[in-house]
Amino acid sequence: MKKFLKYFGLLLLVVLLFVGFTTYPKLDILSGFAAKSVASGIFIDNRPLEAIQQGDNDIDLVRLAKIETNKDSKFATASVYGLKKRKAIYREGLGATLVTDDFDETKPYLIPNRTKIETNLPFPYGNLEQKDTLFPEVNYEKLNQEVANAFDKKGEKIKRTRALLVIYKDKIIAEKYEDGFSKNTKFLGWSMTKSITATYFGILQQQGKIDIHKPAPVKEWANDERSKITLHNLIQMNSGLEWEEDYGKISDVTKMLFLEDDMPKVQLEKPAAFAPNTHWNYSSGTTNLLSGILRRQFQNHQDYLDFWYSSLIDKIGMHSMLIEPDMAGNFVGSSYGWATARDWAKFGLLYLNEGNWNSEQIFDKSWAKYVATPTPTSNGEYGGHFWLNAGGKYPDVPKDMYFCGGFQGQKVIIIPSKEMVIIRFGLTEDEDFDFNRMMKGVIESVK
Repeated sequence: MKKFLKYFGLLLLVVLLFVGFTTYPKLDILSGFAAKSVASGIFIDNRPLEAIQQGDNDIDLVRLAKIETNKDSKFATASVYGLKKRKAIYREGLGATLVTDDFDETKPYLIPNRTKIETNLPFPYGNLEQKDTLFPEVNYEKLNQEVANAFDKKGEKIKRTRALLVIYKDKIIAEKYEDGFSKNTKFLGWSMTKSITATYFGILQQQGKIDIHKPAPVKEWANDERSKITLHNLIQMNSGLEWEEDYGKISDVTKMLFLEDDMPKVQLEKPAAFAPNTHWNYSSGTTNLLSGILRRQFQNHQDYLDFWYSSLIDKIGMHSMLIEPDMAGNFVGSSYGWATARDWAKFGLLYLNEGNWNSEQIFDKSWAKYVATPTPTSNGEYGGHFWLNAGGKYPDVPKDMYFCGGFQGQKVIIIPSKEMVIIRFGLTEDEDFDFNRMMKGVIESVK
């Protein structure tokens, strides 16, 4: 018996050491994810902690995190078994940011100047409800059934759709929310934010301030092979820079989002692994590098902060939208954009209408064509910071469909040939939610 206990104890020790060796390095990331998720969810969207824990943070080891919040000082902390405690603070006008122990919370900070002018026009161009419009070609009974099919039945937890919005010819023809969510809920777009980040280069290009086909303005690359990388290469995700985008382990992307204080530097400092335009590699680091490049186009930090809102977000009335920064003040253009479903829909409509917003051209119409053009070696699945259907991934959907896509199935879907935009928010991926079927059903509701 003693011999058995001895060997059992040794085996248990080995198991504990293995678990500690493989899991302990992840705790910083797990705690960081949990703290950031809670701080944003509570202070941006006013959601209850319990709802966040049972939904957004109900992910593998993340659910082990112990959460503490302070609603007066507006911060959240998280730790796993008391280890690797992380803190995320909320600042009005900026949202939530993961901070380190040496971060000075008393230091003054800049916030974007917002121009939230409400116009007495119906949706999407103003703050009034849209005028009642019935399209004879829309089978509303079928449409409403297709929309209902995208949600779980009572007691289910499979599709986990939170919101579905369908717009046809600039009019909302269907809109449904899961219990606990509404048209006023601000949803995190995750990587849908990438498409917004790229749009600023279209705006600057139209203004004649940049040329995306010239070498990227990164002085640190001037004397090495990376000097050949263009903004076009970065926007199409085929710069050739080294990057690992794996959320299931400690990788470049998880370290960047949950450990780094200056996110653009992470991709900037990576070496070239391939020649530009020869290897497509999806990279959140590239998008945050683009955010950093944008910052360098302005004389000061305030102008950079203001530009994101004045040139696009507030200009098209996405007044609920908030883009959160890292500790260094760079907008996390890869991941941290929040807005209501209707405001996300406005972004889709901007592209559906080729950059024209209520008779004002926000970016040249050629930019909409550009972002929907397949990147070489992406098999027709990716363009200029937008996902595509050019390769036929969704076989029952027109090939001109393209979309902003985010973690857990967030989508702003643009279908030019059908004059349609579809917005979906939830907590599932393609393997758990049949996007092809959903889009097919919605499209077939309009004859």
